[in-house]
Amino acid sequence: MSEEFRRKLQLYEEGKLPAEEREEVEREIEKMEAYQSYMDELMGKDREAEAETADSLKEASIIRKGKWKARINTSFTVIGMVFLVMLICSICTNLFYAAGEPNRMEHYKDIVASTIAVTRPNVEVALSSNSNLFFTMDLHGKMRRQIGDERAVVGDFSFSFVFNRPGIGQMSWLNDHTNTAVFQFPNTFRQDSGQEWSKLEKLPEGTVTEAALSFDRMFTTDELLQQFKNKNMTPVWFAADTGLEKTSEESIVWNPVGFPYRPVWHHDDMRITSYKEQKSGWFGKIVTKGGSYPAIDTYGSGELRNENFMKTLRLLQDYRSITKTLAPSLQIDQAIQYLETNGVKLYGAVVTGPTKEILKLKQEPWVASIRVGEVRLWNWQDRP
Repeated sequence: MSEEFRRKLQLYEEGKLPAEEREEVEREIEKMEAYQSYMDELMGKDREAEAETADSLKEASIIRKGKWKARINTSFTVIGMVFLVMLICSICTNLFYAAGEPNRMEHYKDIVASTIAVTRPNVEVALSSNSNLFFTMDLHGKMRRQIGDERAVVGDFSFSFVFNRPGIGQMSWLNDHTNTAVFQFPNTFRQDSGQEWSKLEKLPEGTVTEAALSFDRMFTTDELLQQFKNKNMTPVWFAADTGLEKTSEESIVWNPVGFPYRPVWHHDDMRITSYKEQKSGWFGKIVTKGGSYPAIDTYGSGELRNENFMKTLRLLQDYRSITKTLAPSLQIDQAIQYLETNGVKLYGAVVTGPTKEILKLKQEPWVASIRVGEVRLWNWQDRP
């Protein structure tokens, strides 16, 4: 607004303008009022637009918050359902493997340990177990072999179950330990074992040795045990004739079947002398049993040992899916049928003791051949 127009407005207000100039000022004032009205209208629309924009932003914020809240609620619901399913599966898994007398867990441990005992000469495994989610169970333990008086760790063993179906089994041998106990069948072509006897001759005093002996004939269990009477050594495993040993021209038995010197006792072999039940929780109970297994003679009890061996084989026959996984070469049906028809006859044994005592077996006519296994430093208590 110019200074001239301001001066005219001042004179217009005081009534001092001539008529012609007063009309001119009034026309300018009308224009200004029209402009002002138009500007007010525009400003009103802008405020409405701003208000609408603010409302839209508020609604969008509410929608975003609602979406995130829904997502969080859904996530917590899913997580809760997963934990609930895991809890139910864990409870059902424990109930499944704890069912029975003895329970499935203990029963499967017995079958696995028994399979190793009769198919792996001088190898035993003490198993621990744990049930997992989704009806699975793991068995694991140390494999041990008797060398002298020591039960030395020779590897790790693991095995798994899904329900009652066997999963994967694994034997991890330590320091290149393998199944060194192989035998030769009587009355067949024999490989010369002169190098094995020479190896024993070169071993120093103060060592103990594990060795696999092959015989020149079949022995009953009692007859064979008598052969070791008054000898400063211990038989630890016996190879039994199952009718399946003649598998090669050399008659070398790579996968023998037999039983350990110490019988493989099962849950129903124990003679119960005490029994106590104690309540545990709302529905559980703890059963404590006391008793003992049948006594065996050091160099006898052949019939009891044979019965235990046959009972173990029949147990493995009832659970052939587990047996076949651990010992694929074992033809359990044919072996049992042959043994029931012909009786238990032994053609080999694994023994351990002082190296020089085992070397004396070279003079025994019934020892046809030998294969030296592991040798350790002295850990022996002399036998009477």
